[in-house]
Amino acid sequence: MPWGGWLTYLRPQAGTEIPASFRLIVAAISGAALSFSYTGLYLSIYSWVCVGILLLSLFGARPRLAFGCGFLHGLLFVLTALPWIATVLAVHGGVSPASGWSLLLLIAVAWGILTGAFAWSVHRLSCQSIDLACLGAPFLWVTFEFARAHLPEIGFPWNLLGYPAAANLGLIQLATITGIYGLSFLAAGFNALLTWMAASNMMMPRARITCAGAATAILLSAALAGPRLVPRPQAHHFARAVQLNFPEVESYPADWFPAHTADLDEIARISLAPASQKPDLLVWPEAPAPFSYQDSQFAKIASTLAIRFGHPFLAGAVEWKPLVDYADVAPHGGLLPYNSALLFDARGQRVFVYDKVHLVPFGEYEPFPLIHRVVASVSGQVGGFHKGNKYVVGQLPGGNTFGVFICYEAIFPGEVHHFAANDAQLLINISNDGWFGRSAAAEQHLRMARVRAVENRRWLVRATNNGFTVSVDPYGRILEPLPPDIRAAADLPYDFRTDKTIYTRFGDWFAWLCVLVSAILVITTFRKAK
Repeated sequence: MPWGGWLTYLRPQAGTEIPASFRLIVAAISGAALSFSYTGLYLSIYSWVCVGILLLSLFGARPRLAFGCGFLHGLLFVLTALPWIATVLAVHGGVSPASGWSLLLLIAVAWGILTGAFAWSVHRLSCQSIDLACLGAPFLWVTFEFARAHLPEIGFPWNLLGYPAAANLGLIQLATITGIYGLSFLAAGFNALLTWMAASNMMMPRARITCAGAATAILLSAALAGPRLVPRPQAHHFARAVQLNFPEVESYPADWFPAHTADLDEIARISLAPASQKPDLLVWPEAPAPFSYQDSQFAKIASTLAIRFGHPFLAGAVEWKPLVDYADVAPHGGLLPYNSALLFDARGQRVFVYDKVHLVPFGEYEPFPLIHRVVASVSGQVGGFHKGNKYVVGQLPGGNTFGVFICYEAIFPGEVHHFAANDAQLLINISNDGWFGRSAAAEQHLRMARVRAVENRRWLVRATNNGFTVSVDPYGRILEPLPPDIRAAADLPYDFRTDKTIYTRFGDWFAWLCVLVSAILVITTFRKAK
């Protein structure tokens, strides 16, 4: 069909000429195609065009059809970008493959509802004018991403639209001002610009193409030239990060430590191996092992290792603490379990504890008792950890400070920024990504954790059980990665910084601004209609 014909069909007054089935198919395909930016070759180009294709399917549609287009876009995106959720639930969650896919479908439906609400909101704006809809679309997209991150108990800001753009060393620097949501706004804005070029009648087609071409040239210039302008900071310290590579198991026998003596001896040898870099910090990850300070076997290993290493030793472990809230049920002699990070000093004394604040719903804790009854009926593997309540900052020799966040917490920018805001000069992320298997999830997790370093302009030391163990400099460069699925150690460069970015100081101010603008735009459509 000639280009002019498409322009005619995409205008609201001619919308009835486009079959509803065609709109739904286009929206679904655009959602599935968007997943190519998060899996396989990580082709970021899809994140710059697929939302625009969704927008085109909305103009001229009925409100319910617009919602349906958004719903299918979100549904297909989840099913193609996050199929590992079903695998994890089946392999490590104790459910059948059918139940795993059913639970994934529930997640996809929730995601689809939010994307449908975005599409419905854009449609309302398009009833006023396509130009207003394209202007408001990036604000609305960020608003619904932000809403997904803050759903009560089950927030899940995984694979936000800005992460493919964050792969570019030049573009990612925007995160120091706006956080990841600014990059989502940038990508959504470019999608909306392409849609405006195709569907608006504000200007002549040639003028619109010229505007879109100029914006594309500016974006490409920033993406190509920007990385060359990014400073390369020097690291004056090294952290010995050990990749334990323990297999995932459902339970730990009472004789776990004697049975794994050879493994623990090998890990100790790797941890203490001489190195020219002279590491001054030892880091073990969150691990699928019965590590607990209340277990004298682990306490002795950790204390001895710190003394022999001669520098602080940070490790993931389970902390058992006295029952405080009598509404809770304490399963271990009046003690509650916490997923924690422990720091031992050079004398072998435990000097710091951080208890994970944001636990994995249904994996580490029970968010809703009623829903938990359903989950428990198909799986007995639901965890019973208790939440921490403080973003505490630890201190290293010399007065330098650090903040440590555990696994799942890396995907929450508004929470990680608390550590830097509380004067942490170094960020440490310990994680057990073994339950992801060799799916795309482990690399997706790394790509999100990397942005946390840039948002707060901090070095990030990331130690995982089986990959990806890396160092990230304050500008987003990934350094010294260890290959996955091996037991090894890497001396990761790091340093301390005291400067605070705009994002560190003000947090998600930009996302809240988008929420405010979106609310005004949508409310205005109701007032005009009234």
